[in-house]
Amino acid sequence: MLGLDNSGKTTALYKLKLGSAEDTVPTVGFNVETIKYRNILINAWDVGGQERLRALWRHYFSGTDVLVFVVDSADTTRIDKAKAELYKVLADRELKDCDMVILANKQDLEGAIDPQEIIDRFDLKSLETHQWKIIPTVATEGTGLPELLDWISSKYDH
Repeated sequence: MLGLDNSGKTTALYKLKLGSAEDTVPTVGFNVETIKYRNILINAWDVGGQERLRALWRHYFSGTDVLVFVVDSADTTRIDKAKAELYKVLADRELKDCDMVILANKQDLEGAIDPQEIIDRFDLKSLETHQWKIIPTVATEGTGLPELLDWISSKYDH
């Protein structure tokens, strides 16, 4: 899981793993958890999103099947920054064949932009090299997270 700082990556990870994520703190480095869902084991890496840590993201790309990119939909001042970081990541050769899910997180907050606006602002329809999906989420409540697991399991449960 990648995304700018404070987008909700750690909250989403622990909501998926434990069913709750009460007291998360900014991630320095990474968190890794294995999530069992249906017949698959998902090794999920949540990598810190602070600006000084983003240069390290590429060290976690090897073996990635699905990139989950978390966007704080209510932080409209940083939507363009999130897009720029996503496109930097997608340009890496290690991720050339991976699928991508964007979690349009914090949909419950006032001023949050909807998934269609993220599709438009991120110009996702122009991405021809990656299969992608966008899911509206409220990680603190778990909204949208089952859809993420369903999508991953539908692609990798053979």
